[in-house]
Amino acid sequence: MQIDDLLLKEAQLGVALNISVHASRRGDFGLLLSALSQDALDFSQFDLPRSAIDEKDSSEDALKKELQIGPQKPLAPSEYDFLIGQYNRYFVKDGGLEDIKLNECLDPEPLHIRDDRTHVPLSVVENLEPAVRAKLAKQKQPEVTGKDNDIDAAAFYDQLASGEMQSQLRVAV
Repeated sequence: MQIDDLLLKEAQLGVALNISVHASRRGDFGLLLSALSQDALDFSQFDLPRSAIDEKDSSEDALKKELQIGPQKPLAPSEYDFLIGQYNRYFVKDGGLEDIKLNECLDPEPLHIRDDRTHVPLSVVENLEPAVRAKLAKQKQPEVTGKDNDIDAAAFYDQLASGEMQSQLRVAV
C-alpha cells in the first residue's frame, strides 16, 4: 500500500485498517495507527463540514441580548448619592427578600455611594499609623505656594558666606 500525503486522519486510510484487522496483520495495523497524527483535533470526528456562515455579531451587547443578561451593576453613581437602597424598606414590608432580589435584578444599585477613587473611608484612616495619617492629610490639602514661601537662594548664600547667619546658626545649635 502506498500513501502519497501526510496521514492525519483515519478517513485517509480508507479500508486499509479494516483489511489489516480481518487479515490478522497486526504489524500493518500498528504501523498505520502510528503513522496517524497524534493531535486529537485532526481526527475525523472533529473534521466538520465547512459552510459559508454569515458573520455573527459577537459584540458585548449582542451576547448580553442572546444570553438574556440584565443590566450591568454600576460601580458608583454618576453623582454622590447617600440614599442608595432607601426604597428597600418598602419591598421588605410588602413582599420580603424576594422582592428586593427581583428589584436588584431589574434595576441594579451601584456598589458604592460615591465615584471617587481617591476617597479613603474614615474607618481606614482611623486605623492608620500617625505618620501615614499625617501624610494622607498633607496630600488632601493643596500646598500653598506664594511669594511668602519663596526663598532667594543667592541672598541666603551671600549671608552664609559673609558670616551674618553663622552667629544665628551657632545659637540655634
